[in-house]
Amino acid sequence: MRIAMLAPISWRTPPRHYGPWELVTSLLTEALVAKGVDVTLFATADSETAGTLKAVVPTGYSEDRSLDAKVMEMLHVSNVFEHAGEFDLIHNQADFVPLTFSRLVDVPQVTTIHGFSSERIVPVFKRYEDRVNYVAISDADRHPDLRYAATIHHGIRIEEFPFDAEGSDDLLFFGRIHPDKGAADAIRAALATGHRLLMAGIVQDEGYHAREVAPHVDGDRIVFDGPVGGAARTRALGHAKALLHLIHFEEPFGLSVIEAMACGTPVIAYNRGSMPELIEHGVTGFLVDTFDEAVAAIGRIGEIDRAACRRAVEARFTVERMAELYLELYARILGTGRA
Repeated sequence: MRIAMLAPISWRTPPRHYGPWELVTSLLTEALVAKGVDVTLFATADSETAGTLKAVVPTGYSEDRSLDAKVMEMLHVSNVFEHAGEFDLIHNQADFVPLTFSRLVDVPQVTTIHGFSSERIVPVFKRYEDRVNYVAISDADRHPDLRYAATIHHGIRIEEFPFDAEGSDDLLFFGRIHPDKGAADAIRAALATGHRLLMAGIVQDEGYHAREVAPHVDGDRIVFDGPVGGAARTRALGHAKALLHLIHFEEPFGLSVIEAMACGTPVIAYNRGSMPELIEHGVTGFLVDTFDEAVAAIGRIGEIDRAACRRAVEARFTVERMAELYLELYARILGTGRA
């Protein structure tokens, strides 16, 4: 089986710090290669893979602002379709633009839909749903007007997330500094309960950061470390009392949620989007509907068995499980034309 894996190119694959779509693309690619699948990764030239790398774009356009994102994207997407005849299947992880090329080749195609940036892009998915097999990353993110081949949750390399049986008394916010991710709510909850809050992530909304986050960052009670990767990332995720994931949007998945749980850290999240699919209320964390409920849940976090958080990820969210589910889907598509 020869697979062309089309990565997004906002960041390198895998990303150095931030880049969830690129991270998932890398995790799946490397897991498939480890299983003996012939995978060619179409990504930026500075990307890393155990498979074959093909690239026409030097680096991520979010990492080099001198690059024109639209020009780079067109060059990148056209590259995979110009080589389509070399593959048994094209797997697109790069949003809706590749769909517009899909009728130009005969190769079967899969598109993992990582979320919808706007309702305005849905017509593109609708137009090509008879040609491309769509995968949702959660049942919550399935659009009611589209046809899907499968829902496949993301998986992580659980061995890269050391289990911390004790944690600490600190709370953690891990995500983009943006109203959607609820950084301000996390700060308010920490201050209300007297806990120190560690924050990590890229600043995606400068105005929101200046208004809602920066005034509270004192390096003592509220600590902001910016984007973190490697050992610092896993240390932050594991060495926490709880992850506060007080989102203000219907989140399609939430990698930091399962990464934290893999380390043994329970999660307190607003009951929105995919959160009920990831968190078992009262077992791996708490699903709450209001800010006051979030504050109350912090006081109950000792009820959660950190080992149960780890077991839940081992059972449901490993990269091996994700890869097996995609391989089953590929086999169905290549056997029947459609899943």
